[in-house]
Amino acid sequence: MNKTQTISFYRDSLLNSYGQVFFSASKGFSILLFIATLADPFVGACGFISLLITIGFAQWLGLPGEWIRNGSYGFNSLMVGLVLGMFYQINGPLLVVLFFGSVLALFLTVALGAILDVYRLPYLSIPFIIAVWILLLSTRNFAALELSERGIYAINDLWSFGGSWLVSLAQWSDALRIPWGLDIYLKSLGAIFFQYNLLSGFVIAVGLLAFSRIGFTLSLVGFYTGYWFSHLVQGNLPELGYSYIGFNFILAAIGIGGFYLIPSFKSYLLVVIITPLISLMLAALQLIMSGLQVPVYSLPFSITVMLIILVLGRRKQDKNLSLTVHQHFSPEENLYAYHDRLERYKNDTYYHVHLPFFGKWKVSQGHFGDVTHKGDWGQAWDFVVADEMGRTFRLPGQHPSDFYCYGLPVLAPAAGQIVTLTDHAEDNDVGKIDALQNWGNTIVIKHGELFYSKLSHLKAGSLSVKVGEYVQKGDMIATCGSSGRSPEPHIHFQLQTTPQIDARTLNYPISYYVSEKEGAYTFHAFEIPGEGEVISRPVLTPLLQEAFNFIPGTKMKFNVKTEKASHAVKWEVFVDSYNQSYIYCHNSDSYAYFTNNETLHYFTGFSGDRASLLYYFYLGAHKVMLGYYKGLSLQDVFPLEGFYKGLQKWMQDVVAPFVRYLRPKYTLSYVDADDPQQPNVLSLTSQAEIIFGSSPLRKIQFSFELKDHKIHLFSIRAPHLCIDAEQLV
Repeated sequence: MNKTQTISFYRDSLLNSYGQVFFSASKGFSILLFIATLADPFVGACGFISLLITIGFAQWLGLPGEWIRNGSYGFNSLMVGLVLGMFYQINGPLLVVLFFGSVLALFLTVALGAILDVYRLPYLSIPFIIAVWILLLSTRNFAALELSERGIYAINDLWSFGGSWLVSLAQWSDALRIPWGLDIYLKSLGAIFFQYNLLSGFVIAVGLLAFSRIGFTLSLVGFYTGYWFSHLVQGNLPELGYSYIGFNFILAAIGIGGFYLIPSFKSYLLVVIITPLISLMLAALQLIMSGLQVPVYSLPFSITVMLIILVLGRRKQDKNLSLTVHQHFSPEENLYAYHDRLERYKNDTYYHVHLPFFGKWKVSQGHFGDVTHKGDWGQAWDFVVADEMGRTFRLPGQHPSDFYCYGLPVLAPAAGQIVTLTDHAEDNDVGKIDALQNWGNTIVIKHGELFYSKLSHLKAGSLSVKVGEYVQKGDMIATCGSSGRSPEPHIHFQLQTTPQIDARTLNYPISYYVSEKEGAYTFHAFEIPGEGEVISRPVLTPLLQEAFNFIPGTKMKFNVKTEKASHAVKWEVFVDSYNQSYIYCHNSDSYAYFTNNETLHYFTGFSGDRASLLYYFYLGAHKVMLGYYKGLSLQDVFPLEGFYKGLQKWMQDVVAPFVRYLRPKYTLSYVDADDPQQPNVLSLTSQAEIIFGSSPLRKIQFSFELKDHKIHLFSIRAPHLCIDAEQLV
């Protein structure tokens, strides 16, 4: 790394280590937490030094840079340094112990992380607790270490560090008339960083509120539930106020209610239920640890959170409490992203099934049709080709060859293996049926365990596959005929769970198709085509495919013009260790994750600068069907977090676990092309908006011009926002 990269690495590693204590990746909140540790500057300095040692030593060992940078390896060492700074005077021997204590905490963090990862459990503050116990027990015999007298003469300490203004600030805060319960809450917040004063607690509370309204309300629910329980059972409330051990309630509430679980009414209820358990655990562990003369610290919080995650991980269903799968290090982002995924993929299926033909066909009989789709065999489709008059044949229509669909290709709806076929039934004369060979010539394809597709009434002698052969989606496997119980040519198509030709049908959607009615097109995703609909596979447009073909290694350069200036922006496409594709912006250090499944390009996540060109591209091209249909519109949703920051957003955050009234809406429209079939120039427009009731609170409009096999121009328009980006490479 060069000097700039090294500075950036240490800055991020330091700040993220502070934020990890509150499950946060917010740089602003981390800065406030760092400031809060300096209320006792000597304690704060020891924590900071310990972090520097840990980051440097972890880098020297060659540990994963990502884990160092995101603070996962640092926050336990930070806490160790804060404890040593609280107990001892700063001198040479303490710095030596601080070094080895930091190394010990790092080793414990890495080792426990590897062990607990097998059970998908976080190590939380367990490395810190073990390291501190070892250090406090061992250093009793170290005469060179001097016990700290800070706090005994607090005014003198403050005067020596900050002068009269700091003394005045402390005296003013101490003189405030704060209810005893609120006083303990604020001091418990400060006690998380071993700062037993109102000022630190207030700074942390402000930072927590600014960082996360959900986290802040959870901290109140957790703390006051514990406070209420202690009062109810007549527990040792003075002890709660003396040691401010109530921070266990706060951390557990945020961790369970909004970090490891998706925030909801039920996660808040779980916080209320587990907090008294933490109180019981606190009382028991304090008695046990008093014999060893070591503090309990955050052990009850760590044990409780690990127990909850372990128990919930044993469920077969998570309908009551949803564990966070994709961690965004923000309760709000976790919640909004979770509901965004539920909405976007609510009908998505494991196997993607496509229509078994090219071109436009009509559903002559749908699910539970009046002719033959009855009872257990009702969830099937019959497809024919019809002209503008609705006729399925050319005059005179007396022979199968007069029908438009007769002899047209029949395609594999998805990849799979041919498991069953019959090819010995002759095509019927028009109006006749073969009741003895009900299904006629048929192919059954196995796509997965308990998942098969069946295509029937195929043309005699047209089957081009054999049993055991593997086919890919879209391979031609036969042609349309009129064999079996078929008075006129058509395709019978159904999904089923067994390979038998006469198997019962399965209710399963078609992944993607386009319907046409009176010249207007509608795109469907994971829906059941209805009887009478005229539908087709999406016809893909090469220009759209090429423009959104972001393969790994692709580099893009844009000349970005605003109302005030212009600058160059560089993007590059990568694939991470989880095989997720993403666009990386070198200018803003931002990431936009996406999927291209050959029918759709759509973005799945974003992290980084939400004022960057990449973020606007993530919004503007949130979902794009890769086929041009003039006048077609697509709709989608996107995560609320980061798009709108007004007062309504703060109010929504507070009640979001219970009710969501701000609705994100995305719309893409296919505007124009110089040639509808093979365009060289094509234009799209889209908009992203937040709707409250029937009114948009914020709307951003986008336009795209595609030509020369790429996105040539990308424009963004909104109040006080005017950006035009031209792709150069």
